[in-house]
Amino acid sequence: MADIKRIAFLGGGNMAEAIIKGLLRENSGVPLMVAEISAERRAYLATAYPNIRIVENSSEAAAWGEIIILAIKPQQATSVLATLERTLSPDKLFVSIMAGVRTSSIEEALENGTRVVRVMPNTPALVGLGATAICPGRKAAPLDLDRVESIFAQTGLVVRVEEKQMDAVTGLSGSGPAYVFTFIEALSDAGVKNGLSREIASRLAVQTVLGAAHMLSETGEHPALLREKVTSPGGTTIAGLHIMENGRFRGVVMDAVDAATQRSRELAGK
Repeated sequence: MADIKRIAFLGGGNMAEAIIKGLLRENSGVPLMVAEISAERRAYLATAYPNIRIVENSSEAAAWGEIIILAIKPQQATSVLATLERTLSPDKLFVSIMAGVRTSSIEEALENGTRVVRVMPNTPALVGLGATAICPGRKAAPLDLDRVESIFAQTGLVVRVEEKQMDAVTGLSGSGPAYVFTFIEALSDAGVKNGLSREIASRLAVQTVLGAAHMLSETGEHPALLREKVTSPGGTTIAGLHIMENGRFRGVVMDAVDAATQRSRELAGK
């Protein structure tokens, strides 16, 4: 990241903070600025990150930054981008983490030749275990993708996809943590129902999901193969799996990803 001079964030919410934490965790040395309209949030960021300049005006941050990360809500995109006209220059790279907003929409809102890279991170980036997909706009160069990947690699896994695949990414990994949190909550509730304390049930549920995910990552085996290793003939696990199959567990998860993917398309006006 030695070739990146300044990174400006337009929006200082949770995802922007996750990226900031990743950069600070790796001691990247890149100067950072955050533009945030909420006075309460500005006060928090100024206290939590005293070495980062926190401002209210998006135009000020965009004029300062070499890479501008659009970390605002999709509904704010039109109004915020309209204020950036005077800050534009060919050397600036815009990085959007706005769900459902296409690179072409950002390019049209700014000017011809604007370089844009679209990114879909997820909330585990807050603890350095995020899953992020990136794709280039029409004018983005290979070096632009390399630079964006180097930023988000500080927060976890980064993959490159085509923009037409970004809605599916949003439905799977973007929304996926919420599905996993719901599953963990259900496991914990089941433990309490069967006599465990809430504390023990929650700790066991979290560690079970964490361990299972780590096994998949470390072994590289197919989930079905690892599942079979836990499933003894006539045992407890197959009894539980039978109930999950009857309840269409896998089908419900697939339906959830489908619904989130479709909603991402709707936000993009597709």
